[in-house]
Amino acid sequence: MEAILKFNLPEETHEFKMAVDGAKWSSFAWEFDQWLRSNIKYDESLTEEQHNVYVKVREELYRKMNNHGITFDD
Repeated sequence: MEAILKFNLPEETHEFKMAVDGAKWSSFAWEFDQWLRSNIKYDESLTEEQHNVYVKVREELYRKMNNHGITFDD
């Protein structure tokens, strides 16, 4: 199978960059999720309130990803 994306540049420069930078955004989201996970799981200096904030942020990250049909499993 083969897939070819075509863009009419320079008019579709934004769309082109969105397609080309997808892997960068995926890597960023993964690294951010792992940073949140690490803080939730291992940072014993956090207060309960701080811990709960990290948990809520991670839950919101997953909720927004789910709303856009994005997972780390792809």
